[in-house]
Amino acid sequence: MNVFVLDLVLVLGLSLVLTVCVARSPYQAVLQHSRIRGRQQGPNVCAMQQIKGSDKKYFTNCKQWYHRKICSKPTVITYECCPGYERIPGEKGCPAALPLVNIYNTLSVVGASTTQMYSDRAKLRDEIEGPGSFTFFAPSNEAWAALPTEILDALVSNVNIELLNALHYHMVNRRLTSEELRHGSSFASMYQDFHVHIHHYSNGVVTVNCARLIKPDQHATNGIVHVVDRVITAISNNVQTLIDVDEDLETLRTAIAAAGLTAMLEEEGQYTIFAPTNEAFEKIPKETLNRILGDPVALRDLLNYHILNQMQCAESIVSGTPMETLQGTVLEVGCDGDQMTLNGNAIVTKKDQLGTNGVIHYINELLIPDSAKTLLELADGSSVATATRLFVEAGLRAHLTGSEALTMLAPLNDAFKGSVAMTPEMRKLMTNHLLKEQLSSKSLYHGQELETLGGAKLRVLVYRNNLCIENACIAAHDKTGRYASMFTVDKVLTPPMGTIMDVLKGDDRFSILVGAVQTAGMTELLNQQGALTFFAPTNDAFTALSRTELNRLMGNPQELAGVLRFHLGEGMLVSGGVGSHTRVHPLEGKKLELGVRNYTIYVNKVPVAEADLMATNGVVHGINSIIKPLSLKVDREQADGPAAALRSVTSARVRHGTRENLPHTLI
Repeated sequence: MNVFVLDLVLVLGLSLVLTVCVARSPYQAVLQHSRIRGRQQGPNVCAMQQIKGSDKKYFTNCKQWYHRKICSKPTVITYECCPGYERIPGEKGCPAALPLVNIYNTLSVVGASTTQMYSDRAKLRDEIEGPGSFTFFAPSNEAWAALPTEILDALVSNVNIELLNALHYHMVNRRLTSEELRHGSSFASMYQDFHVHIHHYSNGVVTVNCARLIKPDQHATNGIVHVVDRVITAISNNVQTLIDVDEDLETLRTAIAAAGLTAMLEEEGQYTIFAPTNEAFEKIPKETLNRILGDPVALRDLLNYHILNQMQCAESIVSGTPMETLQGTVLEVGCDGDQMTLNGNAIVTKKDQLGTNGVIHYINELLIPDSAKTLLELADGSSVATATRLFVEAGLRAHLTGSEALTMLAPLNDAFKGSVAMTPEMRKLMTNHLLKEQLSSKSLYHGQELETLGGAKLRVLVYRNNLCIENACIAAHDKTGRYASMFTVDKVLTPPMGTIMDVLKGDDRFSILVGAVQTAGMTELLNQQGALTFFAPTNDAFTALSRTELNRLMGNPQELAGVLRFHLGEGMLVSGGVGSHTRVHPLEGKKLELGVRNYTIYVNKVPVAEADLMATNGVVHGINSIIKPLSLKVDREQADGPAAALRSVTSARVRHGTRENLPHTLI
């Protein structure tokens, strides 16, 4: 019984510890990390990261600590007393708890002496010295200094009304610790019950009306002080109203109305709008802009790409973070020093225009999502510039800018060797890089047949490490446009032009092999429907044999057939499907082993000289050596020569009459 009670106590205790850990706010978690990093400096010391060349300091999380960067800028580590503690001369760390005093006196202790001075002027001192329980979001001295002169003058010139109202807007008539400042919450201020809006981010940053709490949880006898980095102002309008009254956003306002998004931006919510100014719209080519403005689907996608369904104040960003837009794709929202960035570009011109249901950041460039683009726009500025030029020179521009459902196979620039001129053959080839339907790579399956604008039939090949269409394998994520899609591929497509036998006959390098195939009675095999991979010996491979060995091999059709069938693999394997230790079953023998080294494919240690000669019934890879079974010992090969090693393949077949007893590895 005692053991049971003890176990129960331990379980309850553990549950309590876990509950406390789970309930800990992001700010408290970051504060705890700063305490751990600072503990070698003494009790109650917190490690802070300060951006070099600025006064901005942050309690540090793991990522910031190891990267030593905030907003792409290097930081220096400083050690300060954790909130609520102070140093004692001659003692290590910060062993003493700060004495509790009222809010008025606390202001001077925590670096908000300017707020204390203005509290005096506005006759607020009696209130924040007297009885009650308040929360004061107190602007730091630097925050007051940063306030535009005309605004500060207007406040100070009317201290009994404007300044008092401003200070009351920074106060809540109850005590709120950082734990209670939950993300998305709002509290009625002491200025006409106008609400202040709290956001408590996962990286530990806490904001009130987008002002960052730089010294949270400074306790007082009659409440609590949170020092903030700016003076906040009352908000009463939603984001749509803010857009309506700003002349710089006139084009955006018209677009929102045309897309039917006005009602959404008037409703309750937590939106972040990256608002393109009139200037941003003017930078877009008129043809493109008019097309999008005249297409409700593209226009809605365009605008939704500028909206997050979460409120992201500028001060909450300490590093680049992908954030999902209402359009469904992501924007990389980051910062570079004091500048807010989108997709790595510092295009934000004005930050933190706060509404009751969100925040607006002004941008001077329009962000066009892929889903609002034509094929030509999808390819613009990407790594497929050569292919794009060739599509246009081939007279296919109308297909790239129209509303046809197509899929473009766009080879990377590196896929084209040397200068590429437009010829009738190249024009036909580029036409075969456009598929007759809009596809997603996720919907493709092995053996699927795709038709091109040029009338060719292309096969889909699915491998463990790659997804290929004929010899060209997909090298990047799809780009899905308004009507069409773009697949970036690693090679220029070579559509199949005939059977394996046709490929061999059409290439003078395989003239000896063609004769060998005919001698071995395998012509029909290489012409019939199917899917084979032929590691085809070139003339150089045969002439590397001695004349005696070559004559003996060519004079024995049965032995010759065994050697050639050892070079023929079951299934269709293009170069993009070869990984480390890829195995192919030959028609004769046990296995062929393939691998890649320094961008060269090897089959049973023989390098492939030219890969991916596509045929309607398979693929041909040219090799300049006869492949030998890997299972044969090296000393035997050296003693008897290559022909003897090859004869062992057919002799094993003759002796046993079963292919299971034959070596079948090509690598």
